[in-house]
Amino acid sequence: MTTLILATRNAHKIEEIRNILSGQYRCLALRDFPDAPEVVEDANSFAGNATKKSVQLARWLGSVPSSQFRVPGSSVFVLADDSGLGVDALGGAPGVHSARFAATDAGAVANSPDSANNAKLLRLLKHVPLEKRTARFRCVIALTPLPSARTENSSPVCYSDESEMRTEIFDGACEGHIAFAPAGTGGFGYDPLFIPVGFDKSFAELGEGIKNQLSHRAKALQKLSVWLRALP
Repeated sequence: MTTLILATRNAHKIEEIRNILSGQYRCLALRDFPDAPEVVEDANSFAGNATKKSVQLARWLGSVPSSQFRVPGSSVFVLADDSGLGVDALGGAPGVHSARFAATDAGAVANSPDSANNAKLLRLLKHVPLEKRTARFRCVIALTPLPSARTENSSPVCYSDESEMRTEIFDGACEGHIAFAPAGTGGFGYDPLFIPVGFDKSFAELGEGIKNQLSHRAKALQKLSVWLRALP
């Protein structure tokens, strides 16, 4: 079975990815590799951040002698996701800063609580009418293969370059608009405020089953699954 190492410690994201993939692959995450380094997400695009996380984790895993740990599966890939919300009335913000939208007011680099991010978004859109509250969730997934054999003497620089060249990119988007007040208790992030096209309820109200069929992450993971199934 193919093994996917999810380059995240976000429990919500891990659960969502596993649910969407429906057991097609063995999924591990950074909690299974407590010594894995933190990656600073400082790129100016979702693709840049996803690629950076995927390549750096693959590079680290490739530098660890196989005698120290064993990753199950004949095919092993690092999967890194970067995603966020883009609101047209805000010029595409919060974009790559979605997780730390409120924290940027104080110049902080750490993620801010979902409640603070949602409150800031509503404040900025306070006087924006419904027809101009259009928005979309975007997700970009970077998938980097691990070599079948790892050696202690391989060059980290060469390995990083090779990993980046072999990285595949998959993206997905979900169109909708921002509500005037949060609704629902499901999901996470901006889900209580985002109403997808064709529905009159937020992602947080629609429930996991519906969200995982039409979300930005679901669309990106569907493309990834098609690509993996086509491998020899």
